[in-house]
Amino acid sequence: MRKNPYIKAFLASAMGASLLLSACKNKTPNTAENDIIFKDLDTTIKPGDDFFKYANGGWLKKNPIPAAYSSWGIGNVVEEELRDRLKKINEDALKAEAPKGSNTQKIGDFYFSGLDTADIEKQGLDPLKPELSKIDSIKDIKSLIDEFAHLATIGVESPIAAYIGQDAKNSNKNMLQLYQGGIGLPNRDYYFNTDQHSVDIRTDYQQKHLPILYKLSGFTSDEALTASNNTYSLEKFLAENSRKLEDLRDPYHNYNKMPLSGLDKLAPDIDWKNAFEKMDYKNVDTVIVGQPEYYIALNKALKTVSINDWKNYLRKNLITAFGSYLSKPFDVEMFRFYGTILNGNKEQLPRWKRVLDTENELMGEVLGQIFVKEYFPEKTKKRYVDLVEAMRSTFKEHIQKLSWMSEQTKQKAYDKLAKVTPKVGYPDKWKNFSTLTVNRGPYALNVMRANNFWHHYEANKLGKPVDRTEWGITPQTYNAYYNPSNNEIVLPAAQFLVPGVKDDDLDDAVVYGYAAASTIGHEMTHGFDDEGRQFDAAGNLKEWWLPQDSIKFTERAQMLVNQFNGYSIYGLHVNGKATQGENIADLGGIVIGLDAFKKTDQYKEGKSINGLTPEQRFFLGYALGWLGQTRKEALSSQILTNEHAPGFMRVNGPFTDVPEFYDAFHIKKGDKMWLDTNKRVTIW
Repeated sequence: MRKNPYIKAFLASAMGASLLLSACKNKTPNTAENDIIFKDLDTTIKPGDDFFKYANGGWLKKNPIPAAYSSWGIGNVVEEELRDRLKKINEDALKAEAPKGSNTQKIGDFYFSGLDTADIEKQGLDPLKPELSKIDSIKDIKSLIDEFAHLATIGVESPIAAYIGQDAKNSNKNMLQLYQGGIGLPNRDYYFNTDQHSVDIRTDYQQKHLPILYKLSGFTSDEALTASNNTYSLEKFLAENSRKLEDLRDPYHNYNKMPLSGLDKLAPDIDWKNAFEKMDYKNVDTVIVGQPEYYIALNKALKTVSINDWKNYLRKNLITAFGSYLSKPFDVEMFRFYGTILNGNKEQLPRWKRVLDTENELMGEVLGQIFVKEYFPEKTKKRYVDLVEAMRSTFKEHIQKLSWMSEQTKQKAYDKLAKVTPKVGYPDKWKNFSTLTVNRGPYALNVMRANNFWHHYEANKLGKPVDRTEWGITPQTYNAYYNPSNNEIVLPAAQFLVPGVKDDDLDDAVVYGYAAASTIGHEMTHGFDDEGRQFDAAGNLKEWWLPQDSIKFTERAQMLVNQFNGYSIYGLHVNGKATQGENIADLGGIVIGLDAFKKTDQYKEGKSINGLTPEQRFFLGYALGWLGQTRKEALSSQILTNEHAPGFMRVNGPFTDVPEFYDAFHIKKGDKMWLDTNKRVTIW
């Protein structure tokens, strides 16, 4: 993905934007005051010392991070306008006398239940009591596994982490897949790292957060302390037997297909057939296990951890899943730990915004249908459809010119590139929410039912052909992705939007940097990064490179790994291996986007706008896509848990590998961003 998904999924999806028609129609495009990339330059900083701050520093100085946010940038600006528009849609739905079961009724009732704080406070923990009773009734391993299965259907973390996804080696088939899970901290390394950030977080988690949750659930102080220690010990054991972030990037190592009998050998104390049936996964005979050693360890834990400790662990998981939708004590603690301790947020968002974010996560396509009708006209869509093809043709030219790749591998690369499917703007068909029940009852139960709806929606794919037309993201999402199994790039409408500027007023230089390089080229290059390149044109995990070409690619990619390993902030080094896919995609997007831009009339004419050449505007347009700043806590968490490097590094890092960047901004040896030519990375 292009953007950093370290915030909760509902915040990431809410970072979609409206078309932002707030730009004054009478203003002349590209006047100094209206030029989005000129007005926020910080000319006190040399471009060759810190280009990110040179490009965005003016905006950063004027826009400190608001207390309710862990970061603040271009995505947040568009998010605010989106929320205002979604708020009106919800308020209209509240007033409407909509038929039961209609989308309007569901929107209005969901919004009502989330804002009904009087009832939420009155209910307290009551909405979860039936589920807590089920946990309390666990007597043995069999009933424990049954509860694992049930909780998975309502969106609660379980040690059995299962999902339906495309078979990596047969992309036309949906398969049941298992991966490592079961831990409460964001990443397995939090349980073991010795840096201060990790130590502080796990100390708070074990000694403060967990005891608070247990006491809120009705435990005495002594019971809460014991439960916390035992839960933490269980999670640490699961984490110890989980793979590291960088090890999850090897698709072959994480592909272990086996019959159900093979899974029985890994974890014989689990009745897998029965568990899958209870999870609505019918007639399973074969599974793909990502990390077999994890399930061996889980089987051991089933025999060594007491049933009472497992029950307390599940009690915590249930409350964690729904605590933000319960009464204030639960909500406050969930925010304190996951918002403040992990990400540095100083205060919560207003409640109406949080409800809209949750609604957007759970019913995003309902809202998306309204969004695109108003804010993404066909004319705008065509511009970006055409841009995709401009990038595709330029990418092919890059492959043709590669000196390190054989002709045989090139021919297959051309085929894969030609078959990349672009999904631009919004889906041609929308998901059906008719079976989702929403009412004005407890907010937590509306969320639970929505979780259950999505679980069964996904489970229903098992045994059916893959629907390659489906979108995994809403049109109002400020994000994009490449799916290797479909060999597709998915580019939502919101991703192309610039705050406060009409699309018609954006010159090609900015668009080629902001959209073509930073998004389209980035996602296209993911098909040829360290992981994506291992999938063929049909989306199957298959060796299609000659061995000598793979060796040469790996050598070049390792240079980029080494480059990013050298970057650090707050005493934490970027994980160059874990982030290499995103870094390869960034660099590929930039160089391909730049060459595509060179074919435009604007580049050929060479006219400056506000003293900036077309080439300079391209690089500034790319930097605009990463406009923003992040709190220390959130940035530290990102470095430890995420496959994306910090945004400012994703500007400064790849730019040092691009010769035209040095020429455009007169970068000289001795400048901080200078990189000797023999250290500059060239891949695509």
